[in-house]
Amino acid sequence: MSICFIVNPTAGKGKGKIVAEEIYLYMKELSIPYEVKLTTRRNEAEILAQRAAEEGFKKIVAVGGDGTIYEVLNGIIGADVLLGVIPAGTGNDFVRTVGIGKNIGQALHTVVYGKDKFIDCGKANGRYFINVAGVGFDTEILKEVESIKKFLTGKWAYLAGTLKTLLYYKNKSIKISIDGQEYNKEILLAAFANGKFYGGGMKIAPAASIQDGCFDIIIIHKISKWKILRLFPTIFSGQHIHVKEVSLYQGKKITLSCDYPIPVNLDGDLVGDTPLILEIIPNAVRVLVP
Repeated sequence: MSICFIVNPTAGKGKGKIVAEEIYLYMKELSIPYEVKLTTRRNEAEILAQRAAEEGFKKIVAVGGDGTIYEVLNGIIGADVLLGVIPAGTGNDFVRTVGIGKNIGQALHTVVYGKDKFIDCGKANGRYFINVAGVGFDTEILKEVESIKKFLTGKWAYLAGTLKTLLYYKNKSIKISIDGQEYNKEILLAAFANGKFYGGGMKIAPAASIQDGCFDIIIIHKISKWKILRLFPTIFSGQHIHVKEVSLYQGKKITLSCDYPIPVNLDGDLVGDTPLILEIIPNAVRVLVP
């Protein structure tokens, strides 16, 4: 079955380029048709993925971080192909949910020999995402991480981004509708989770399932900055859900608005501002898993 590897060479401070070399070494021992395509700019992975699907590749593999997966997903959505993932980015959160792991050799083995399963995706303002969408404090952190990850990777980049964001962030007043039920809330953040993890290993939605046909919605209400510092470490273990300022919901269709536009992130990519219209798309894509 032909394989197209779409590699972001700058992912993970250049790890993507190193992984590309490992792909060549691994694949040259196999009699499987394959091609490696390197991206040269932001959003190019989506174009390359769409083109690969049109060229007849049956497995299209995102090699990079969650942002690369997001782009490849939007390139192949609706096509009869399998999505593979080889982690080489800063956060690598989606692979934690599906159990691929960070070992490159094992991830390559999964691409070639793994099984596939249908999983849900989210759709937000016309764009698809596979892991978590969010507004509020976490999205502001991402804006900071974009510059910080030139110097730090993984959870350290997100920790530094969090501390910097804490200095200036103000809570947001939102109007949100979850499957027709409306709420007005003052929030620190709202996350709409298909997968369990985001932000470099934070277990934002411990009970989320990528096959249950709904979002797990986590809303952290207005909270003091000192309590944010106490809350933050608990998100890595998922214990934040027991804090009184945290509310949990499930839903399939959500709308969210604010009196002024606030940034939106999908799978760690900044993709515009509110208002936001979200829906879950069951069994939207087939993913290669161990």
